[in-house]
Amino acid sequence: MEIDEIGPAELKARLGLDDEPLLLDVREVWEVELACLPGAANIPMGEIPSRLCELDAGREIVVVCHHGIRSAQVAVYLARQGFERVLNLRGGIDAWSREADASVPRY
Repeated sequence: MEIDEIGPAELKARLGLDDEPLLLDVREVWEVELACLPGAANIPMGEIPSRLCELDAGREIVVVCHHGIRSAQVAVYLARQGFERVLNLRGGIDAWSREADASVPRY
């Protein structure tokens, strides 16, 4: 299954708009403490199956991790669980820091 992706610049342009997507950060808590996207919900990848009820299946969700690998896996999982509006942040928070917001630390 292939999941659509969104680039950092496109995501940045959509933040703050009426149809703003939910940012789902699937990194571990220690990673989020190093660098985070403001307003992102943090559910570590391993907890996703037990915490699906916390997510709105009708809302667009952009899944985020460090480089885009884990988030792509979670996005596929969510799509298989019936979430229809799921995107992966291409390049993860590392790309976000390089392309959209240099104030977010790289690690």
